[in-house]
Amino acid sequence: MQTFRHKESLIPRPRGTLPLVCAGLSAAVATGGIVLLSPQRFFGWVAMVMLILTLGPLLHGVCLLAEEVLHHSNTRYRGRRLLSHVPPACGLWGKTLLAAGLASLLLYLVGNPLPERGQCAKLLFMSSVLYALLKSLGVLAPSGVEVSDICEGRKMNVAHGLAWSFYLGYLRLVLPHLEASIAKFRATHRGEGHTWTCGSKKLLILIPLNANISDKLEQQDDSIRFYDNLPNTELNRAGVRGRVYKHSVYTALDEHGTSHVFVGEYATPLLTLYSMSQESSAGFGESERKQQVLLFYRTLQDILDQSLECQNRYRLLLLDDEEEQDAHALSKAVLRHLEQQEREEVCVTPPPLQDTAHPLGAPASSQWQCPDLMSREPTIMVSLEAPRTLKEPVEDAE
Repeated sequence: MQTFRHKESLIPRPRGTLPLVCAGLSAAVATGGIVLLSPQRFFGWVAMVMLILTLGPLLHGVCLLAEEVLHHSNTRYRGRRLLSHVPPACGLWGKTLLAAGLASLLLYLVGNPLPERGQCAKLLFMSSVLYALLKSLGVLAPSGVEVSDICEGRKMNVAHGLAWSFYLGYLRLVLPHLEASIAKFRATHRGEGHTWTCGSKKLLILIPLNANISDKLEQQDDSIRFYDNLPNTELNRAGVRGRVYKHSVYTALDEHGTSHVFVGEYATPLLTLYSMSQESSAGFGESERKQQVLLFYRTLQDILDQSLECQNRYRLLLLDDEEEQDAHALSKAVLRHLEQQEREEVCVTPPPLQDTAHPLGAPASSQWQCPDLMSREPTIMVSLEAPRTLKEPVEDAE
């Protein structure tokens, strides 16, 4: 198990507009060629091609409409107006219908720019019918990339739902109370010889790539030991009075035997992803599970970055536990994270006490021991001594 140093090379980025740019360039090149070869028939060819490409999807939408109206009008569209909901769901309204209408209008205005108009009509009819047939058979079904792009763009992946559920149902509720819980915990566990750092004051959310997580961290790595639980956080939630939320505190031993404290837990939605991959009826294989874990990490990171309630109260730690040769890989990843937090973040602490004399006569330590002196309104101090020049007096020459 190891933590990823360069997560940017692993986490999938949102898909861009490169396919649209390539398609636009191809269309521009093809259009330029037609204009040069036969400019008088250009608009006729454009209208005919647009009709071929749009009438097929419209005819396939009519086939879908028949299925929806005859068998699903009461179950899937209960309480809705069929005319306003079913046709758009079947693709009969919107951009496709608008493009077909514009192509028909253009062909009507052009007149008869193409030879053998009867042959063109047959071509148009056959292409539309065959498109609907091939679409229904799945030959023209969207590719895996297209399906993935649609699911990611519309937030329809399993990972998106799990990430939002984890945030709205857990993290947004408990993280605002984390600082107070840690303060109470430290007040009751003083002088026990454990090291607290900046990273110890945040919830460390562990996200293993294979989603196979254990119930106890010490089962994964014997260098990690259970310390205690933070004070419970009780909230009224979904009709349950005083629902209890808790976090566990662990210690990780470094190579020098020093124990470092951290509040950590696995992301519980990963249990759902792993269980789904073990059920054949879920249609969720190992490769899909890994992809969903990465999308879960990216989605959760994006959500938490925009959350004011959770700001500076968490850290996500992506783990690669496909390589388990090192039995202490988890503790090393946690210690590496705590060390990085200590270097990158500055803990705001009072300056050290000094016994040097203060310019006004009071010791410097009294300024920090008496906060009232620092918080009171400023006053003007007037000296009663006569003003003196900064220059040395010049002796008269003899």
